[in-house]
Amino acid sequence: MMQGMMDSMGGPMMWGMGLLWLLVLAVLVLGVAALLKYLFFVKSST
Repeated sequence: MMQGMMDSMGGPMMWGMGLLWLLVLAVLVLGVAALLKYLFFVKSST
């Protein structure tokens, strides 16, 4: 039963999870970049 459910929902679920992870990764990368930029900017300006 579980295997059948996974098979029938595999397509959309996989795409949804993939897009969600891409979104999370993009936000994390942008956040880290902004943080580093901010830290270096503050350090260089003082």
